[in-house]
Amino acid sequence: MPRLATVIDSDHLPLLRQAVALAASARAAGNHPFGALLADASGQVLLTAENTVVTDRDVTGHAETNLVRLASARYGAVELADLVLVASTEPCPMCAGAIFWAGIGTVVYALSEEGLYGITGDEPGDDALLLPCREVFARGRRPVTVHGPYDLPEAVEVHAGFWS
Repeated sequence: MPRLATVIDSDHLPLLRQAVALAASARAAGNHPFGALLADASGQVLLTAENTVVTDRDVTGHAETNLVRLASARYGAVELADLVLVASTEPCPMCAGAIFWAGIGTVVYALSEEGLYGITGDEPGDDALLLPCREVFARGRRPVTVHGPYDLPEAVEVHAGFWS
Protein backbone atom coordinates (compact mmCIF):
# COMPACT_ATOMS: atom_id res chain seq x y z
CA MET A 1 0.00 0.00 0.00
CA PRO A 2 1.45 3.41 -0.92
CA ARG A 3 2.39 5.48 2.09
CA LEU A 4 -0.03 8.31 2.80
CA ALA A 5 1.42 11.73 2.20
CA THR A 6 1.81 13.41 5.55
CA VAL A 7 1.18 16.89 4.20
CA ILE A 8 -1.16 17.69 1.36
CA ASP A 9 0.44 20.14 -1.04
CA SER A 10 -1.34 23.47 -0.54
CA ASP A 11 -1.92 23.65 -4.30
CA HIS A 12 -3.61 20.24 -4.28
CA LEU A 13 -5.88 20.64 -1.24
CA PRO A 14 -8.58 22.91 -2.77
CA LEU A 15 -8.59 20.78 -5.93
CA LEU A 16 -8.94 17.57 -3.94
CA ARG A 17 -11.82 19.08 -1.99
CA GLN A 18 -13.50 20.10 -5.25
CA ALA A 19 -13.07 16.55 -6.61
CA VAL A 20 -14.73 15.21 -3.45
CA ALA A 21 -17.56 17.73 -3.88
CA LEU A 22 -18.04 16.36 -7.40
CA ALA A 23 -18.18 12.86 -5.89
CA ALA A 24 -20.91 14.05 -3.51
CA SER A 25 -22.79 15.53 -6.46
CA ALA A 26 -22.52 12.22 -8.35
CA ARG A 27 -23.88 10.40 -5.32
CA ALA A 28 -26.77 12.87 -5.00
CA ALA A 29 -27.61 12.19 -8.66
CA GLY A 30 -27.85 8.44 -7.97
CA ASN A 31 -24.38 7.47 -9.16
CA HIS A 32 -21.33 6.09 -7.43
CA PRO A 33 -19.51 8.71 -5.32
CA PHE A 34 -16.53 9.59 -7.51
CA GLY A 35 -15.48 12.92 -8.99
CA ALA A 36 -12.56 14.25 -11.01
CA LEU A 37 -11.34 17.50 -12.47
CA LEU A 38 -8.66 18.74 -14.83
CA ALA A 39 -6.54 21.72 -13.83
CA ASP A 40 -3.62 23.64 -15.24
CA ALA A 41 -0.34 24.19 -13.41
CA SER A 42 -1.68 27.32 -11.72
CA GLY A 43 -4.60 25.37 -10.23
CA GLN A 44 -7.26 26.80 -12.52
CA VAL A 45 -9.97 24.19 -13.04
CA LEU A 46 -10.56 23.61 -16.74
CA LEU A 47 -13.03 20.70 -16.75
CA THR A 48 -14.98 18.62 -14.24
CA ALA A 49 -16.71 15.26 -14.39
CA GLU A 50 -18.70 12.94 -12.18
CA ASN A 51 -19.34 9.24 -12.19
CA THR A 52 -22.37 8.39 -14.40
CA VAL A 53 -22.31 4.58 -14.26
CA VAL A 54 -25.88 4.26 -12.99
CA THR A 55 -27.65 7.11 -14.76
CA ASP A 56 -25.99 6.41 -18.13
CA ARG A 57 -26.13 2.62 -17.67
CA ASP A 58 -22.49 2.52 -18.77
CA VAL A 59 -19.90 0.66 -16.74
CA THR A 60 -17.20 2.86 -18.29
CA GLY A 61 -18.85 6.03 -16.97
CA HIS A 62 -16.28 6.56 -14.25
CA ALA A 63 -15.51 10.18 -13.35
CA GLU A 64 -11.98 9.90 -14.77
CA THR A 65 -13.00 8.32 -18.09
CA ASN A 66 -15.76 10.89 -18.48
CA LEU A 67 -13.16 13.59 -17.84
CA VAL A 68 -10.68 12.07 -20.29
CA ARG A 69 -13.35 12.05 -23.01
CA LEU A 70 -14.02 15.76 -22.44
CA ALA A 71 -10.33 16.63 -22.19
CA SER A 72 -9.32 14.72 -25.32
CA ALA A 73 -11.99 16.50 -27.32
CA ARG A 74 -10.83 19.91 -26.12
CA TYR A 75 -7.03 19.67 -25.77
CA GLY A 76 -4.18 18.20 -27.77
CA ALA A 77 -1.54 15.82 -26.47
CA VAL A 78 1.02 18.59 -25.90
CA GLU A 79 -1.44 20.54 -23.74
CA LEU A 80 -2.64 17.46 -21.83
CA ALA A 81 0.92 16.58 -20.84
CA ASP A 82 1.07 19.78 -18.77
CA LEU A 83 -2.33 19.31 -17.09
CA VAL A 84 -3.26 17.69 -13.78
CA LEU A 85 -6.11 15.24 -13.25
CA VAL A 86 -7.37 15.39 -9.66
CA ALA A 87 -9.60 12.56 -8.44
CA SER A 88 -11.50 11.93 -5.24
CA THR A 89 -10.31 8.31 -5.29
CA GLU A 90 -7.37 6.53 -6.92
CA PRO A 91 -8.07 5.87 -10.61
CA CYS A 92 -8.91 2.24 -11.34
CA PRO A 93 -6.90 0.33 -13.98
CA MET A 94 -9.39 1.25 -16.73
CA CYS A 95 -9.22 4.93 -15.83
CA ALA A 96 -5.44 4.85 -15.45
CA GLY A 97 -5.20 3.41 -18.96
CA ALA A 98 -7.43 6.15 -20.33
CA ILE A 99 -5.39 8.81 -18.52
CA PHE A 100 -2.18 7.36 -19.91
CA TRP A 101 -3.47 7.11 -23.49
CA ALA A 102 -4.79 10.67 -23.33
CA GLY A 103 -1.32 11.86 -22.37
CA ILE A 104 -2.25 13.60 -19.11
CA GLY A 105 1.01 14.23 -17.26
CA THR A 106 0.03 14.30 -13.59
CA VAL A 107 -2.53 12.57 -11.37
CA VAL A 108 -3.43 13.63 -7.82
CA TYR A 109 -5.87 11.62 -5.69
CA ALA A 110 -7.14 11.34 -2.14
CA LEU A 111 -8.52 7.89 -1.22
CA SER A 112 -6.49 4.84 -2.29
CA GLU A 113 -8.07 1.84 -3.97
CA GLU A 114 -7.18 -0.24 -0.91
CA GLY A 115 -8.86 2.36 1.27
CA LEU A 116 -11.94 2.13 -0.95
CA TYR A 117 -12.02 -1.66 -0.63
CA GLY A 118 -11.82 -1.20 3.13
CA ILE A 119 -14.90 1.03 3.01
CA THR A 120 -16.92 -1.14 0.62
CA GLY A 121 -16.16 -4.29 2.57
CA ASP A 122 -15.12 -6.01 -0.64
CA GLU A 123 -12.42 -8.57 -0.25
CA PRO A 124 -10.23 -8.97 -3.31
CA GLY A 125 -11.77 -11.84 -5.22
CA ASP A 126 -13.22 -12.72 -8.60
CA ASP A 127 -14.80 -9.29 -9.11
CA ALA A 128 -11.89 -7.19 -7.83
CA LEU A 129 -9.09 -5.77 -9.92
CA LEU A 130 -6.54 -4.49 -7.44
CA LEU A 131 -3.94 -2.74 -9.54
CA PRO A 132 -2.67 0.60 -8.27
CA CYS A 133 -2.51 3.36 -10.86
CA ARG A 134 1.23 3.74 -10.26
CA GLU A 135 1.70 0.18 -11.51
CA VAL A 136 -0.35 0.85 -14.64
CA PHE A 137 1.59 4.04 -15.38
CA ALA A 138 4.94 2.33 -14.66
CA ARG A 139 4.31 -0.02 -17.61
CA GLY A 140 4.04 2.89 -20.04
CA ARG A 141 6.79 4.41 -22.13
CA ARG A 142 6.32 7.91 -20.79
CA PRO A 143 6.14 9.07 -17.22
CA VAL A 144 2.98 10.05 -15.40
CA THR A 145 3.60 11.83 -12.10
CA VAL A 146 1.38 10.59 -9.28
CA HIS A 147 0.64 12.31 -5.96
CA GLY A 148 -1.41 10.41 -3.43
CA PRO A 149 -3.05 8.85 -1.64
CA TYR A 150 -3.76 11.73 0.71
CA ASP A 151 -5.47 11.35 4.05
CA LEU A 152 -8.47 13.57 3.41
CA PRO A 153 -11.39 12.71 5.75
CA GLU A 154 -14.07 14.00 3.36
CA ALA A 155 -12.83 11.61 0.68
CA VAL A 156 -13.80 8.77 3.00
CA GLU A 157 -16.98 10.43 4.30
CA VAL A 158 -18.51 10.77 0.81
CA HIS A 159 -18.71 6.95 0.73
CA ALA A 160 -20.31 6.60 4.18
CA GLY A 161 -23.34 4.32 3.98
CA PHE A 162 -23.29 4.18 0.18
CA TRP A 163 -21.89 0.69 -0.31
CA SER A 164 -23.93 -1.12 2.37
